[in-house]
Amino acid sequence: MMRDCDILISGGGIAGLTAAAAFGAAGFDVICVDPDPPITERDVDGSDLRTTAFLQPAQELLDRCGLWARLADHAAPLQIMRIVDAGGETPEPRVVRDFNAADISDRPFGWNLPNWLLRREMVAHLATLPNVDFRPGTGTNSLFTREIEARVGLTDGSRIRARMVVAADGRNSPMREAAGIGVHTLRYGQKALAFAVTHPIPHDNVSTEIHRSGGPFTLVPLPDHDGQPSSAIVWMERGPRALELLNMEPDAFEQAMTERSCGLFGPLRLASRRTIWSIISQRAERLAGQRLALIAEAAHVVPPIGAQGLNMSLRDLATLLDLAQARPEGLGDAAMLEAYHKARIRDVELRVWGIDLLNRTSMASARPLRDIRAMGLNAFYSLPVVRRTLMEMGLGVH
Repeated sequence: MMRDCDILISGGGIAGLTAAAAFGAAGFDVICVDPDPPITERDVDGSDLRTTAFLQPAQELLDRCGLWARLADHAAPLQIMRIVDAGGETPEPRVVRDFNAADISDRPFGWNLPNWLLRREMVAHLATLPNVDFRPGTGTNSLFTREIEARVGLTDGSRIRARMVVAADGRNSPMREAAGIGVHTLRYGQKALAFAVTHPIPHDNVSTEIHRSGGPFTLVPLPDHDGQPSSAIVWMERGPRALELLNMEPDAFEQAMTERSCGLFGPLRLASRRTIWSIISQRAERLAGQRLALIAEAAHVVPPIGAQGLNMSLRDLATLLDLAQARPEGLGDAAMLEAYHKARIRDVELRVWGIDLLNRTSMASARPLRDIRAMGLNAFYSLPVVRRTLMEMGLGVH
């Protein structure tokens, strides 16, 4: 049985669901598949306890495709991004620098939302779009392309004929592999813990990234939980230490994370279970193949620093959407996909390289290297033009 559509999206994570909403809102006939049904509750096994900060351009895309109206009431604004160097002899702040959105904009840098909630609201939104067919529990397992179309085999035995396939199916993308597109991968021996906490000292909508060794310890504002200020934490460490932290008794873990946070928010209390995943950098050799566009982690993976990961993904999507709407009769053809690759590849390469450098700097364990890092932070911050440029680059203005 063969079903026709304009666009098949392989992958129903946050990037894939956003793509389905965006192309659906633009009037295209869309099928979106994912082998794993989305988990849309906070405290069940398998839920994604990470959070996503939608920077200004990403929020504009969500508004354009009708999603922001569902999300705005759940979002915590990010007005200030605070960088703390605690690389001295003891885990105490020795350099604290604030990057304030007010220096470059009358809006916050972005808005933070839990990933499980994003899935819940996005799936509910797709159900209202008559031209979007979301099929959770079904994946892609084959790809055959020719000049005028792509044919995709699904795990339920059905087949789809599409004008364009969008691979939003993760760092091990089956569609990218089926197209024979290679990747460059860097492994750090790092893992990241993700969980939520409560704390007595309010976060005041400040995202705080604390650097000591092993990787950054980042607290991102969340709405209050059980009447207490709450934050999402991503704690990056070398692999063995991360596994040790994952398996600690809660009391010992709370003591360890309070110390690692330099006590900036008072005693931290776990408000969720702990999850863990491996940290890599990766980029595809090309962002497109015949009738195929790669977006999100199928195209690039970066460590979770500076809220860049999903925002890079949504820049991919915005570029692809603009090209599709500018010339809908050429959807998925060679000219459109070559234009997509050329429009995105330099930005992707630059950001993967830049975040790799920041991560290696943050991992430094030798005191002299940590001292150089602190001096570098001071030097960058003391130059207003450099500080403003860094903020604008982070938002995607440059």
